[in-house]
Amino acid sequence: MNLVLLQPEDFISGSGRARLRGRRLKHIREIHRAVPGDRLAVGLTDGLIGRGEIMAADDSSLELDVELEHEPPPPLPLRLVLALPRPKMLKRVLISAVSMGVKRIDLVNSFRVEKSFWGSPLLTAEKLREPVILGLEQARDTILPQIRLHKLFKPFVEDELPELIAGTTPLVAHPGRNAPLPDAVTDPATLAIGPEGGFIPYEIDQLQQCGFRVVSFGPRILRVETAVPALLSRFMKV
Repeated sequence: MNLVLLQPEDFISGSGRARLRGRRLKHIREIHRAVPGDRLAVGLTDGLIGRGEIMAADDSSLELDVELEHEPPPPLPLRLVLALPRPKMLKRVLISAVSMGVKRIDLVNSFRVEKSFWGSPLLTAEKLREPVILGLEQARDTILPQIRLHKLFKPFVEDELPELIAGTTPLVAHPGRNAPLPDAVTDPATLAIGPEGGFIPYEIDQLQQCGFRVVSFGPRILRVETAVPALLSRFMKV
């Protein structure tokens, strides 16, 4: 936890003091080993970043005097369209994408996505929020991304994707003999990543008709949890 992410309800009414319990309290006590007088990086969800000084702490709660001063880091100029990974992999993929600055993630169906994946309890709003918070804490960011689910591929591509890609360069990373993904991409982009092995030809054709350009990331077939951060790194500005 590189940032203590605060919620509006953490603040004691009418003050700049926040009271923490649960996971964040445990992490601060056991990992940071922080005590009263120590200062920690804090941020308000969808708001500013600053510092929090520990004023009081016991086994049940911790209180911080909070000063919020500056903006969070800029978002990655990319929208991610991702074939729904297997549930045990989804959390790791979301943490990676969110920590790298992605602010719009569309999880879509594909022929190679098992139907059982869509029944996972990990797709509830509450469960999806958990890796999002971990990703923000890792990156010292505060801005929550949008995550949307699309169980039907064709209606999504025909009805929603044209608006999503407006003003961006639409690319689909797909194994095969395609033009290589540029070493660095500076313009806003929409990046589509299929399941392991890629989208089927019909799905690639649908994406191309929508305006996507097919690019390759090399001859190796990567796990989704490996491919996502590797591909996103091409869009990061140093």
